[in-house]
Amino acid sequence: MRKQAPLKSIYSFIAVVETGSMSAAAKLLSVSHSAVSQSIKALEGQLGTELFERIGRNIELNREGKQYYKEVGPALHKIMQASEALLNKNNHHRLTVNMVNSLALHWWIPRVGHLQAFDPKLDVRISNRTGVFDLAREGVDVALIHDAIDDWQNYYCEKLTDDELVLVCGPGLLPKDSKLSLQEIITRYPAVSVANDRRKKDWRTWCEAQNLSLPHSSNNLTFNVSAQAIHATIRNFGVLITHRQFVKDDIEHGLLREIGSSVSNPLQAFYFVCRPEKLKLESVMSLRSWLREEFTSSKANNESL
Repeated sequence: MRKQAPLKSIYSFIAVVETGSMSAAAKLLSVSHSAVSQSIKALEGQLGTELFERIGRNIELNREGKQYYKEVGPALHKIMQASEALLNKNNHHRLTVNMVNSLALHWWIPRVGHLQAFDPKLDVRISNRTGVFDLAREGVDVALIHDAIDDWQNYYCEKLTDDELVLVCGPGLLPKDSKLSLQEIITRYPAVSVANDRRKKDWRTWCEAQNLSLPHSSNNLTFNVSAQAIHATIRNFGVLITHRQFVKDDIEHGLLREIGSSVSNPLQAFYFVCRPEKLKLESVMSLRSWLREEFTSSKANNESL
């Protein structure tokens, strides 16, 4: 039997064609650039022909590559669809839901009991990928996105609620009868911040909306992710600008104290995202209904405060 081209190399080929570069394909497939490059070389060696024109640092499909993609692209997508259809048939109540870790820890987990009461049949697995990725390739049924939605236009996207930025501190940091102004508070106490690209504008957005100056850079604490910053704030290490949905339950249970008024965050919101065909699944529709209810209830409670 003649040796066939490895499916792994064909996956890499399709990813390069559909993302436009080896770097983007590597990010999509969660592998290194060199791994994608080696897969492409192996495929070309197996087929006995080059598939791409290499122009400097850019690559483009040549005539053979275009013809090959025309044949194998739809075939691979059919394989993925058939595999997923069989998987959904055998696990029609099981869903993989993606959300950032902070949302999972501080919003999702406290509400698991609500979901179980709403639909006891649902079996939800949580993943924590960040950034933009291919839902099908990563095996994700639904993504709960906290970001701008521009990069998700190829999917079904439904806005669940707006985003609010709040100033919080630990219960023991600031006296309850404090007369300090907001500017005095963020000047006197260390500012806790998050350095990743999704959160690095939080302090500036909140301060500009409140017409306040940014905190001084000395004696501040910076973390990589919101979950770390929230835990540091609970332990009275400083004051933090974060997102209401991340700390709503911590505030209600007295682990954090909200200071001043919240501001609307124009840069981000919360969205329900899935492939359009997933809306045919009863489990996905049930989860969407529950999320709508939870976020609507949360918004109503905030407005009544």
